[in-house]
Amino acid sequence: MLKVDNIPLKNGHYETSFQNISLCARLFPAFCFYSSIIKTVMNASKLAKRDELTDQQYEYASVEIMRAVEKVGGQIKVDNLDAVSTSEWPYVFVANHMSTLETMALPCLLLPKGPINFVVKESLLSYPVFGHVMRSQNPIIVGRENPRQDLVKVLEEGKRRLAQGYSVIIFPQRTRTKGFYPEQFNSIGVKLARRADRPIIPIAIKTDFWGSGKVIKELGKIDRHKKVRFHFGPPLQIKARGTETHQEIVSFIAEKIKTWKEDES
Repeated sequence: MLKVDNIPLKNGHYETSFQNISLCARLFPAFCFYSSIIKTVMNASKLAKRDELTDQQYEYASVEIMRAVEKVGGQIKVDNLDAVSTSEWPYVFVANHMSTLETMALPCLLLPKGPINFVVKESLLSYPVFGHVMRSQNPIIVGRENPRQDLVKVLEEGKRRLAQGYSVIIFPQRTRTKGFYPEQFNSIGVKLARRADRPIIPIAIKTDFWGSGKVIKELGKIDRHKKVRFHFGPPLQIKARGTETHQEIVSFIAEKIKTWKEDES
């Protein structure tokens, strides 16, 4: 079985090197990518429906998703994962949200450090196949229709999960976006970290390699020329009411995304 250490992190960094890309992947990257990940997700879903999907198998499936990106010519770069210390686990992680890819890829980066829980919208659990996988991981579920109710649930349930040793991953934006809009990035993660008295780590993410589809959002264009990036910021302790910390997080993510876009232009 493929082990997670087959993503060879060095001092908290990883970058795709040699790739042997098939002719099919060169000509039909979307077909090859979706064929690969559907197989991986279906296998995980079968285990999830039988309540047999272990953390190790979940981690393995996540590695397979990362490999699917590379098999069609996508480049992956992970930076500063060493900022996530196992001795300080658990954390609140907050990240921008570009595509489904980050939800599938983050487990193989973080599960070797410790157990995790995502905050997910309720509609995600109704997705065919993938919904079974997410449901099996006992996520914190929000409806996105009543912001006040969602806030209370994340604060109460998130604090309980953190006390149990689970890090909580939150995408504070209302929906996935190609760009980063600070006004849409709410402070729910900071509020949770403050209430639970846990450090918060921002993650700047670029996954527009996987575009949004016009008919089915999850079946969009695959653009292997757009590098997939994950950059972990330093752990932050909440100061006062958290306003300053929230601004630090927003500035960190905005700066990284701006730099990445300039590099590709």
